[in-house]
Order: sequence, then structure tokens, then C-alpha cells
Amino acid sequence: MQKNVIMSVDHLSKDFVIRGKKLGEKSKLLHALSDVSFDIYEGETLGIIGESGCGKSTLGRCLVKLHKPSAGTITYNGKDLWNLPVYEREAARRDIQMIFQDPYSSLNPSRTVGWILSEPLKIYGKYDARERERRVRETIGLVGLPAESYDMLPAHLSGGQRQRVSIASALIQKPALIIADEAVSALDVTIQAQILELMAQLRRELGISYLFISHDLNVVYQLCDRCMVMQAGRIVEQGPVEELYDHPQQEYTRQLLAAAQ
Repeated sequence: MQKNVIMSVDHLSKDFVIRGKKLGEKSKLLHALSDVSFDIYEGETLGIIGESGCGKSTLGRCLVKLHKPSAGTITYNGKDLWNLPVYEREAARRDIQMIFQDPYSSLNPSRTVGWILSEPLKIYGKYDARERERRVRETIGLVGLPAESYDMLPAHLSGGQRQRVSIASALIQKPALIIADEAVSALDVTIQAQILELMAQLRRELGISYLFISHDLNVVYQLCDRCMVMQAGRIVEQGPVEELYDHPQQEYTRQLLAAAQ
């Protein structure tokens, strides 16, 4: 049975102006994304692979509205994400969350885990203090953190635990879609496997969709249903992950697969 499309990206492009560093040097236009189109389905994990600098992270940041596209559209649940009515913008911000590559830089080092996770709930003002604490402690347990981490600073946690806090921060508002940008690349192999299993478990239990951005083809093969290959800001190949890995159509894809072996 065909699943519902949760997000559609149509002919998306993103340009950056690179200003000259020297006096009189002209600015240059960097085409980070060029004519990118794809769909994300409800409850699936879609992977993006490609070399560093190919536009993967820029794409993810466009989807969470950190970068405004230069052209094209992003449709979320049938509506233009960048032109939502004011009363729908808050719901969209809650529904689409991001897990960043470096959890330490994305977590406030001077605040406890409990504060970090409760602050988004406080900002939206829908829960009193007791309910916020209940939700936070529940989410801490959901991602496999010890209960005492509620009162701990990020610096007192291991790398794997900090990444679990990042996942909890994305989950706390019960999103429908999570963009994971190199979410396990900084972790050792053992912790990486634990985080991947956690993400897969959360998808099964909560029905979350993921866009999983990575340069590690083995990780993408393990976690994803479908995969897209990005080169120089363009999607050059996409399809079911096993089909793409077993029968790549593009020479660039074959080169990536050969390098990963």
C-alpha cells in the first residue's frame, strides 16, 4: 500500500554569495543546490549520501528553514513550507526537527539536560512546570539516558549520551519528521550502533520519518529504506537502498560504493 507523502521538494536551488576577501575582489555565486526534487514518505527513512561539500547539509538546513531556497518549493503535508499562514507556522516548526552532527556545540553547556529539554515546551507555553518535567523525564527514559542525567550538564556526559540528548531534544515536541545531519559520524563504532538502533526503534514505535544525511554508505544501508546520491548540489541517482547498492546506475555512485568497501 502506498504511504502518504509527508514532504515534497520540487526543483529546489540554493545559491550563496561569496564575497571577495581582498579589496576590489568581486563576489562569486556558489550554486550549493541545483534543481533538487524528491519526496519523503510517512514512516520511512530516506538517506542522502555524497562527498563533503556536495550540498547535503545545505539541503537539510533548507528543510528546517535555516536557509531560504533561491528557487523551488518545499511542500509539507500539501502546503508550501515557506508560505504557511501565521497560525500554522508554529505547528510546522514542532513537526520538523533536526539532529546536528556535533551534539556538544548544539547543546547549551551552561544548562542542565532537564532545562535544555524543557525550554522548547516552556516557549510554546502549552504545559505547566509539573507537566514539562514529566514530559522531559519520560523522553530521557525513551532515549535510554539514566534518570540522573536530568540534573547534569552536557560536559558531564559521554559523547554517546550527548547525542541521545540531541535526539531527545528533537523528540520532545513529538515531531513527524527528523532531519539527521551526520548524526553518528563523530561516535565510535559501538556507540554508533547503539544510536542507530535507537533511531530505528523510535521509528517503529512512534512512526517518525527521517531524512538521514551521511557520507557513510554502510550506515545508510543499515538504517534507510531509500537512498539518494548527491553530487555537486544535484541528485544524480535515487531508489530503494538495496537496489541502488546492488545495481548502481551512475559511475559516481559506483565510485562511492567502491571507496566504502
